[in-house]
Amino acid sequence: MDYGWITHAFLWLIGLMSVVAVIGTAGALWSMGRSGYRKD
Repeated sequence: MDYGWITHAFLWLIGLMSVVAVIGTAGALWSMGRSGYRKD
């Protein structure tokens, strides 16, 4: 088994999780900011 491949896969997995976390955080902040302006 080539160890370079598994390291590459882990780096891609960590990068993908980071991107999802950034998008999720930005979406949460955006929705929280929008909820203050709504008059329900």
